[in-house]
Amino acid sequence: MVDWDMRPASVPDVEAVAELRAVVLRADLERLGRYDAQRVRQRLREGFDPAHTWVIEVGGAFVGCVALRPAEDSHWLEHFYLAPRVQGNGVGSGVLRVLLERCDRSGVLVRLNVLQGSPARRLYERHGFMVEAEDPVDVFMVREPSLPG
Repeated sequence: MVDWDMRPASVPDVEAVAELRAVVLRADLERLGRYDAQRVRQRLREGFDPAHTWVIEVGGAFVGCVALRPAEDSHWLEHFYLAPRVQGNGVGSGVLRVLLERCDRSGVLVRLNVLQGSPARRLYERHGFMVEAEDPVDVFMVREPSLPG
């Protein structure tokens, strides 16, 4: 397990996050025939909201990000990207556990979508997410809040 920290994101973080998104999603998007080097970055820039985003750091260095955006009946877990060099070291599980515990305390349902065939789906399933719907590109998942006790 690697020691990690989270800090609130700020507007200047957008380019580092956009670059990380392009790296992390490239293989899945290419496999699905949907990779476009410009679009993958631009979609992040258009949807980046630092008010609901955290930067993940290891040793003070940027290694990822995650957003938890409030919606009508739930929160959306979005833009959860980790640098390949820290994947598989417990960082993703640790970050997810912290965010889900917050949602559980508030009784909030959490939704996300993951690309078809993405190995990240296994992480989400281990943390209680279930498939709600899917299409040829995306798998939409939901997690009910865990009740204390």
